[in-house]
Amino acid sequence: MPNVTKITSFILMGFSDVSELQTVCGLFFLVMYLAVIMSNFLIITLVTLDLKLKTPMYFFLKNLSLLDIFFISVSIPNFFINSITHTNSISILGCALQVFLMTTFTSGEGCILTAMSYDRYIAICSPLHYETIMSSGNCVLMVGVSWATGVLLGVLYTAGIFSMPFCGSRVIPQFFCDIPSLLKISCSDKLLVIYISLGIGFCLGMSFFISVVISYCYIFSTVLKIPTTKGQSKAFATCLPHLTVFSTFIATACFVYLKPSSEEPSASDRLFSVLHTVLPPALNPVIYSLRNTDIKCALRRLQKAPIIITFSKEMETS
Repeated sequence: MPNVTKITSFILMGFSDVSELQTVCGLFFLVMYLAVIMSNFLIITLVTLDLKLKTPMYFFLKNLSLLDIFFISVSIPNFFINSITHTNSISILGCALQVFLMTTFTSGEGCILTAMSYDRYIAICSPLHYETIMSSGNCVLMVGVSWATGVLLGVLYTAGIFSMPFCGSRVIPQFFCDIPSLLKISCSDKLLVIYISLGIGFCLGMSFFISVVISYCYIFSTVLKIPTTKGQSKAFATCLPHLTVFSTFIATACFVYLKPSSEEPSASDRLFSVLHTVLPPALNPVIYSLRNTDIKCALRRLQKAPIIITFSKEMETS
C-alpha cells in the first residue's frame, strides 16, 4: 500500500539550478512571449478591421491567433515570475487550472486547424458551392464547436487527474503542470476516468490528423489537374501556410505526449515542451505574414490609414 500524503502544492522544475541562469531564461522567455503576443494581436487587428479579409479563412485565422495568445499565456508568464522570484512552487488549484486551460486551448487549436483544412478543401475542390457551404453561420458553428470541444476535454482531463491522490515526490520535471508528469506521481489504482479521457483525446487527435490528410489528398489531386503552372502555384500558396502550421503543431505535440516516459527527465524533454508551447503560436503569424499577400496588403492599408484620416481632417478645416 503506497504512502499517500495530502499534497497541497507542486514544485515546477526550471531549466537550471543556478539562479542567475534561471533569471536569464525567464527574461528570454518574456521577450519571446511579448513578440508572440504582439504578432498574433496584429493578425487579429488586421482581420477585424480590414474589410477585404472578411472571409472564412481569415475568420478561422483570427480565432487561431486568439487561441495561440491564450495558450502561450497559460505557462510563460508564470514561468517568468517564478524565474525572477526564484519560487517554483505552484498550488494544486493553480496546477489544475493550468491543465484545464492548456488542454482546452490545445484541443481547440486542433479543431480550428482541422476546420481550416476543410475550408481549403471546399475552396479548391468545390469552388461553386463555397459560399453556400462556408456561410457565416456555418463558420461560427465550427468555431463554437471547436471551443466547446476544447472546454469539454479540459474538464474531462482535469477532473480525471485531480480526482486521484498523489504520493511520493511533489516535483514536476517541467516548467508547467503537464499531464504525463502528474500521472507519474499519482498513486491511484483507479485510473478508469483518466484512461477514458486519454482515449478520447487520442481518438480526437487522430481524427484531426486523418481529416487533414484526407482533405489534402483531395486538394493536391485537384490542384495537379489545373492546366497552368501559375494556377497550381496560386492554389498551393493558399494551402502551404496552413499545412506548415498544422504539421508543426502535430509534430511538437507528438514529441511531448507520445514520447516514451523516462525516469530521469532530460534536457530534450523540456526542450520539446518549450517548442510545443512557443513554436506554433510564434510560427502562425510569421508564416501567414511572410507568405500571404492579403495580409501584407492589409498591413500597408492599416499603416496608411492614419495618414489618410489626418489628410482628410486638414482638408475639412481648410
